[in-house]
Amino acid sequence: MYDKFGHSAFRVEDKSKNLDIVFNYGVYDFNTPNFYTKFARGKLLYQLGVSYYQPFYNSYVAQNRWVKQQTLNLTYSEKQAVFNFLQNNAKPENRKYKYDFFYDNCATKIRDVLKEVLGDDLQYNDDFVEEEQTFRELIQKNLHWNTWGSLGIDVALGAVIDKQATAWEYQFLPDYIFKAAETAAITRNGGNEKLVGNTTILFKNNPTEENPFFLTSPLFIFGILGLVIVFITFKDRKNNTRSRFLDATIFFITGLIGVFLLLLWVATDHTATANNYNLLWAFPLSLLLIAIIAKRFPKQWARKYVFFLIVLLGLLTVHWITGVQVFAIALIPLLVALAIRYIFLVGYLKRQ
Repeated sequence: MYDKFGHSAFRVEDKSKNLDIVFNYGVYDFNTPNFYTKFARGKLLYQLGVSYYQPFYNSYVAQNRWVKQQTLNLTYSEKQAVFNFLQNNAKPENRKYKYDFFYDNCATKIRDVLKEVLGDDLQYNDDFVEEEQTFRELIQKNLHWNTWGSLGIDVALGAVIDKQATAWEYQFLPDYIFKAAETAAITRNGGNEKLVGNTTILFKNNPTEENPFFLTSPLFIFGILGLVIVFITFKDRKNNTRSRFLDATIFFITGLIGVFLLLLWVATDHTATANNYNLLWAFPLSLLLIAIIAKRFPKQWARKYVFFLIVLLGLLTVHWITGVQVFAIALIPLLVALAIRYIFLVGYLKRQ
């Protein structure tokens, strides 16, 4: 999925020395001990990799991904300074860094290296920003809303990404690193010159439109699940009974998801998973109350807990309407079904 957001890298070419290499800040080592655990906890170190240009280029052609090149308008000494910085950064003791999707990634490294080397002579401006958008909106521009990748992002990432991004923060995406460089300027001899000398299309791809198969899409799947919950609830109400298996399953799944989201929030170094109000529908405490709700005659306080879950769904709606956090559209059928089930449970348990 990360391919959807593009990639950025430095190319250093010196034909007189037969030099053509790429400095790529998007490399990680799959042999890292506890790789997936560190990735999940936000502790995985990325690193600066160095490779020959041609294999790097060929890999993008093979993936049908366009390649554009911006030739930087630098003096000889500035080029040498950037090259020296990259060479030093590529040393084993310097090449690793703690990756952050929004603030320290393969794209932001391009800008940050240039600022580090060129200092205040390099000025970025806001001209490339055409409309004000949040981090979530910027991410979702690269994804079809009715895909599992889009859903996963909307569920796993919290309200912190629903704040408006500044022009500087836009540059966590390679597209905006590219656009920001186009409008950036270097101060020389009392005047300003463009950072980018010229732009070349090295490979023009054949874009394919993303049309997810509807029968396996999140909206369809959650629509079916929602209908099943509503149908069982309707039968339970008609027969004055209760499907304890359904209630236990709902508590198990929502509680388990809630525990996962809570851990992403408080037990990892990910900055984007904080303040996640998906916990309002996936409440972790439900996982501990499965045995209670599965009983034929739950204790009366269980009814109060179910009413509490209804209140949480109401708060989720308020958060969504007021823009505190945007939730996945594909979840709507499930959220509606949960509300209907909980309302039924409050009434049913009251009659017991």
